[in-house]
This record gives sequence, C-alpha cells and structure tokens, in this order.
Amino acid sequence: MAANSSASIPALVVNQLSWRHDDTQILADISFSLTANKMLGIIGPNGAGKSSLLRCLYRYITPSRGTISLFGQDISQFHGKAFATQVAVVQQDTPQFFDMNTSQLIAMGLTPHKGMFDGYTAEDNQLINDAINKVGLTDKAFLQYGQLSGGEKQRALIARAIVQRPQLLILDEPTNHLDIRYQIQILELVKSLGITVIASIHDLNLASAMCDHLLLLNKGLLVAQGCPTEVLTEAQIGDVFEVCCEVKKHPQHAKPLINYFYGYVPQDHAKAFAVNALVSNGSEVQL
Repeated sequence: MAANSSASIPALVVNQLSWRHDDTQILADISFSLTANKMLGIIGPNGAGKSSLLRCLYRYITPSRGTISLFGQDISQFHGKAFATQVAVVQQDTPQFFDMNTSQLIAMGLTPHKGMFDGYTAEDNQLINDAINKVGLTDKAFLQYGQLSGGEKQRALIARAIVQRPQLLILDEPTNHLDIRYQIQILELVKSLGITVIASIHDLNLASAMCDHLLLLNKGLLVAQGCPTEVLTEAQIGDVFEVCCEVKKHPQHAKPLINYFYGYVPQDHAKAFAVNALVSNGSEVQL
C-alpha cells in the first residue's frame, strides 16, 4: 500500500505490543496511533523501554505479542527493501564507517532506491549536497567519517536518513553528543521535513517544545500519552522520574516549561511535593 494512498489511515498503529527478553518482561501491552506528518516523542527514565519500543517499530526485534501497522499494512509484510523506502532509522550509538568520507556515508541513504548497477544522477548529488548543508556539515563533506566528532557523526547519520526520503523517520536519542544549539536545530530540522517522526528524547523541555504528541514510559508500561500539556504534569513527572518540579507555560510556544527543584532526597516524595507547593506559593523554604 502506498504511504500516501489515504489521508484517513494513521501513519502508525501499535496495538497491545509486548516484548519479553528471556524471562524478563521489557514492554507490556503498549497501544497508540500516530497521525501522518506529526512528531511523536517517547520519554521516560533510563530502563523504561524507550529503545526497545523503537527497535520493535523498525523491526530490529520481533514483539512477543501485538501488532504494528505502517500506513495500514502490518510491518512484517514488508520486504526489506520496501520497508527501507518507507522507514529510516538513526540509532543511539553511532556506528563506525572507516573507509568512507562524510559525503559517501550520506549517499548510502540512496541505497533502497537504487538497483544493483544504478549510478548517481545529478538529482541524487543535489539531494546529498542539500542534506549536508541542512545538518551543517558542508566543510566536513570530504573528511573521513571516523575523524568526525560524536555530534558530527550524529548529524551525518541524520543527513543519510534525509537522503533516504522515508515516510517515517525513527530516531533513538538524536540529541546525544550535541551541544544545545544543534539539539534545537536537529529537532527543528526533522520536524520541518514534512514526514512522520518518532524520537526518544531525554530532555523533557526539548520534547515539550518540539513534539506534537508524547508517550511516557516507565518500567515497560505506557503511563501516559497525548499532547505535551496532558503528559508533562507535575504529578506524572514526579511519579515517574522521582523529581520535584514546577510546570508553567513557556513564554514563546505556551507548551509546558519544566523547572526542577534541588536539595531534597528523591525518595522523599511527600517532602518534594511540599517544597514544590511552598515555592509555588512564594514561601521561603529551608532545606
């Protein structure tokens, strides 16, 4: 089924997905759907199951139960090359490509669209150059990939995904190794591509600002889903992340802006929320 055959079909539907590794339940009964051309952020503490969920979505692992449909078709029914024309992935750990430069790495994104003996066209070269420019690596185009910094490698992999021209882009911690300037720029870039994006994001304020919808995971369970305002509440952040915070509207985009409080024992939730209440009321607190 073509990705754009019907605007009424969600881009992605996940129904009662569970995954066990050996005797350990990693994900349990996760269900959600995502409208085409929206950006979904997956958030949660370390060990919540974020990367495992993403790996199920891009078929690196097979769920123990449940279904995943991409534009109305079960992902298990896609042949490998057909799936690669629909889904691009940027993983958390940057792989090593010792024998190619940045431009050659980015050109690998064309592979699903090429036959065995096809060469590059002028249009292909323009696509590669545009992607290099978009991620700010113009001056690194002919530098060996192995000589790039961690952040530069991540940007090169995102450029490769752009060249792949997917309908769904999946990113596992895409802002790792990036300074704040490129964290913002990369998320703004992927959001501007006009495709469906799913990204796991550690920074809750970045997730709030950039994502249309959020999934909040904890211990393999889906705790909350919805728009950032529905998910990023003080109570839910406190329960899942064991921190004390204050949530206000961001002065620019009006989505949740999270301010954290310090100097309390994380396990002492009662004290944490008491501090939050006192500070919110303008009272002076001694810790």
